Amino acid sequence: MPTKPVILVVDDENVVLSAVQRDLRPQYGSEYSIVGAGGGAEALEVVETLARTDQPLALALVDQRMPGVTGIDVLRATLELHPDAKRVLLTAYADTDVAITGINEVGLDFYITKPWDPPEERLYPILDDLLDDWQAGYRPVFDGIRIVGSPWSRETHELKNFLTRNQIPYRAIDLVSDEDMARELDLAKATVADLPLVTMPGGETLFRPSNVDVAGRMGLKTSAANEAYDLVVVGAGPSGLAAAVYGASEGLNTLLIEERAPGGQAGQSSRIENYLGFPKGISGADLARRAVTQAERFGVELLVPASVERVERKDPFRIVHLSDGSEVTTRSLIITSGVSYRQLAAEGIDEYTGRGVYYGTSRVEAMLHHDEPVFVIGGGNSAGQAALFLTGFTNSVSIVIRSDSLASSMSQYLISAIESSVAMTLLPGTQVAAVGGSDRLETVRLRSIETGEENEHRAGAVFIFIGQKARTEWVAELVELNQRGFIVTGSDLSAPKGWNVDREPLPFETSVPGVFAAGDVRQGSIQRVAGAVGEGSATVRNVHRHLEDL
Repeated sequence: MPTKPVILVVDDENVVLSAVQRDLRPQYGSEYSIVGAGGGAEALEVVETLARTDQPLALALVDQRMPGVTGIDVLRATLELHPDAKRVLLTAYADTDVAITGINEVGLDFYITKPWDPPEERLYPILDDLLDDWQAGYRPVFDGIRIVGSPWSRETHELKNFLTRNQIPYRAIDLVSDEDMARELDLAKATVADLPLVTMPGGETLFRPSNVDVAGRMGLKTSAANEAYDLVVVGAGPSGLAAAVYGASEGLNTLLIEERAPGGQAGQSSRIENYLGFPKGISGADLARRAVTQAERFGVELLVPASVERVERKDPFRIVHLSDGSEVTTRSLIITSGVSYRQLAAEGIDEYTGRGVYYGTSRVEAMLHHDEPVFVIGGGNSAGQAALFLTGFTNSVSIVIRSDSLASSMSQYLISAIESSVAMTLLPGTQVAAVGGSDRLETVRLRSIETGEENEHRAGAVFIFIGQKARTEWVAELVELNQRGFIVTGSDLSAPKGWNVDREPLPFETSVPGVFAAGDVRQGSIQRVAGAVGEGSATVRNVHRHLEDL
């Protein structure tokens, strides 16, 4: 669809339509898209498409005498779908009564009798005035992805979160009233079962699309370009991005696979204050963006969203099987799949996840719960960073922890910031008993660990940061894991089963030669951004040592 405001010209006689367009283009073509429709029915389709894709209609110049759908019918549709557009009727001398009807019924701005020659005298002055008037109130609309859905839909939230974390701009149209919903569904010729709707910049509408559907249409790569690589890195958190950058910069043909979005859990941090070289701190999203740019500059091939189902050992190669049924062969593999937040076991949590209950936080959720009381569950650094971030959107942030204080689990700089904030309240010795509400979260019930007493509080949102679970299900049968599911590496390995090379496991190497692990997924990781970056980059040195032995 056009990106400039539209002047719509409608006439069922091709000669007349071409003549009007010919006269308009040299005068208005630099600022407006001149769109023609060869009849009333075609014009109605254009009017509906422009509305569905948020394209502004500046002026409709419509012939009255058309079979089936008249000019007044078309202008009536513009009044409903584009109320700010200027409406002009092309008439014959005998159509004066129709013009008067148009003024009364559809807010007709002007009628022009045929012929309009010369346009410099009988056409341009009229349209100039109307378009100047329209421009005075015009505000350019966002020309990009539109997401239409309920703000309390889990599927809608997932799409918003995916686009936000991949730094793809979009406009959200939240259907909070039956009237809004009816209009949007009618425009898209959809039903409630089709929500959420995603309209692409070119005008295509997707019904309940997956992240992969949207990613493919936005140009993100979801399948590998080659069949074989020197190095495959699974997980694009700080450690995976560092490994990919160092691998590619040192000449390795490198593939980086990420299931959700670059940055991992760190990518959701609103502000990383203690990362070396950034005295004012840096957001996780900005750090991820910079790292992706750096990786791509060195030639890293990035797949997102893409997930690995399993890895097959065929010495000396490793076969990486992706969830779309494809596979790639690699001479070395680095596992940097990181961790996910543990699920909170409390009544109602599953029901309201994505509808007021969230694992992690971003601007998407923060904006949705502006000025509402929110609760942050957990006492680690991620919880502290999230709580501070949320004070930019609400003056009521409660931090719920089971222990008596934050001292044993949170960095001092975060504790100091929390203690000095008037917007935050610490609730020690407390746990979540239940959450409730209607179509969205509305209440949280808290329980005292010492007395068992429970109290209900009004809540807009609950953000959960209660510990971490290694994302290793996909390699559980390949490499050795500890009892908590983290990958055992290097000197921590004892007589690894299936070890078939004449050397000891290298630092960061797993129980399978040539398969390494770095970052939070690895047993013994310090679970800090700087540590993850260090491990990812250091692992590449050992990848080279392994490749030399092949």
